Amino acid sequence: MQKFVRKEGLVAPLDRSNVDTDLIIPKQFLKSIKRSGFGPNLFDELRYLDEGYPGQDCSQRPKNSDFVLNQPRYQGASVLLARNNFGCGSSREHAPWALEDFGFKVIIAPSFADIFFNNAFKNGILLITLDEATVDRLFQEVDSTEGYCLDVDLDGQQINTPSGEQIPFEVDSFRKYCLQNGLDDIGITLEQADAIRTFEARHKAEQPWLFRA
Repeated sequence: MQKFVRKEGLVAPLDRSNVDTDLIIPKQFLKSIKRSGFGPNLFDELRYLDEGYPGQDCSQRPKNSDFVLNQPRYQGASVLLARNNFGCGSSREHAPWALEDFGFKVIIAPSFADIFFNNAFKNGILLITLDEATVDRLFQEVDSTEGYCLDVDLDGQQINTPSGEQIPFEVDSFRKYCLQNGLDDIGITLEQADAIRTFEARHKAEQPWLFRA
């Protein structure tokens, strides 16, 4: 997992509430557990005009020109601006995999579904919860300003807007530490590798009969 300290990125606005994980990555794409390759099928039902299936060449599929991620002004966006209850529905970890694979590093919304919230942080995506009034204002600014970018400073826990406004945000200290150091669950465990090896050696010496073939 890559370290996250600061991210300045183009913002794409997804102006709908209760976006569930099946909309983020439909169920037919859940057969792989590689964590990569899901980006082309992110929001598949919204991005394309035909029905998607695994292994399909998405570059040849007809696209929905009205969908925000297909519009030229939002190409290369790495910050997603969303509405209430983003990530509701099933607990599939493929949802953050698809968002990260597409290129999103930050998601801003008034609220997130709990399981998705945890899964996203474990996969290196910073989720920022802001009040609805602030999110509304950001939607208006993004809509009125092509190329609208936000500078997200994790160390300082603030968002810097193009106008110079500084918007503070809260983040759990442990999640912040994991993002700053690029640590997923396995990485966190491996930080204790020396202690684990010491324990295993002592355990084998004190109770050798447990290790006999």
